[in-house]
Amino acid sequence: MASFNKVILLGNLTRDPEVRYTPKGSAVCDLGIAINRQYTLDSGEKREEVTFVDVVLWSRLAEIAGEYLKKGRPVFIEGRLQLDTWD
Repeated sequence: MASFNKVILLGNLTRDPEVRYTPKGSAVCDLGIAINRQYTLDSGEKREEVTFVDVVLWSRLAEIAGEYLKKGRPVFIEGRLQLDTWD
């Protein structure tokens, strides 16, 4: 059975990137992105909804993000979707 997992996001950073390192020395960067959607109801009323997404970057890309990105900057993210679960 074939499967495909790819996501493309365009939004703004909600906080400065947080870079940390694993015990083996790999860089990991956590980002928060806000994705705004504006739409108009049939009544003509304008609405806006915001979706917040947490993103994790690894290795050199994590280091670059930590060095150059700041809260409020627009970002284009392409990757795979992984949902977290809590018991």
